[in-house]
This record gives sequence, C-alpha cells and structure tokens, in this order.
Amino acid sequence: MSGDEQPSPAQSSSDPVESGSSVSLGERYSRVVDQFVHGVELAAATVFALLFAVGVFDLILEILDTVRSGRITDPLVVIRFIDTGLLLLIIVEVYQTVLAYVEQNDTRRVVRLVIYTGVIAMVRKAIIFRTGEYATLEDAVLAAGSYAIIILALVALLLVERVYGNDSLQLSDGESA
Repeated sequence: MSGDEQPSPAQSSSDPVESGSSVSLGERYSRVVDQFVHGVELAAATVFALLFAVGVFDLILEILDTVRSGRITDPLVVIRFIDTGLLLLIIVEVYQTVLAYVEQNDTRRVVRLVIYTGVIAMVRKAIIFRTGEYATLEDAVLAAGSYAIIILALVALLLVERVYGNDSLQLSDGESA
C-alpha cells in the first residue's frame, strides 16, 4: 500500500466502529452526510461527462450537416462551431473541478481549474461578441470593456497563482525563498 492510500474500514484498527468503541450520533451523522455529498459529487461528474459526450456528438452532426449543405464556409457558422467547442471545453473544466473535489485534491488545483474555466468562458464571450446584439453602442462598449477587465483579472490571477504557488511549494519542502 502506498502512502496516499487510505486503509479500508476492515483494515483500520483505530476506527471506533470496528474496534467496538462508541461513536457519537453526530459523528455517525457526519459520516452519512459526507458519503451522501461524495455520492452527489460523483453523480454531478457523471452528468458533466454525459453532457460532454452528447455535446461532442451533436457538434459532429452539426458539422456534417453544414458540410453537406455547403454552409461550412459561412464565417458565422464557423464561429458557432468555435463557440460550441469552447462550451464543451468549459464542461470539461467543470467536470475536472468536480473530480478534484471528489478526489479531495488540494485547494490550489481546484482554484486553478476554476480560473481556467473562467478564462475559457470569457474567451468564448469575446469570440461570439457582436455589437449588434446590444441596444446602443455604449452598451456594447461597456460589455466589451467588462469582458476585457474580467479576462485581464483572470490572467493576473493565473500569473499570481503560478508565481506564488511555486514559492509556497518550495517553502513547504524546507527550501528558502
């Protein structure tokens, strides 16, 4: 057994339930709720995996349909495919985030996945951005500026996480900064 594996209840002699010690109602309730949440997390991961599979299949069908109809050269159709592809990447990132929770990975990995998801979502918004969808030009400029600020903030968060994330790992290993 490696250092990362947890002993099963049958292997653990320190488990109060297995060793005959009394376990409080609160502790039992906490375990049941924890198992329930873990099950819901797995169900959510399954739903996102299924959504991704359905989305990929649907995208393939849409591409084949546009090739047959000759609309594949229409830039708006291509942008719609890119939009769908980026949406599928967002689904994958959300799936990976849920898995990180299920596997109880470190918070840094979960935060990084959330930032990646945000970057992909905002790039998607920028790609499909059309000024004609807004009531006024001022509304369009305000939306574009907001998207730009959010993208820059997410990229800054990624850079900060990478720079300071590596430093904190070195410090935790006993090395000096």
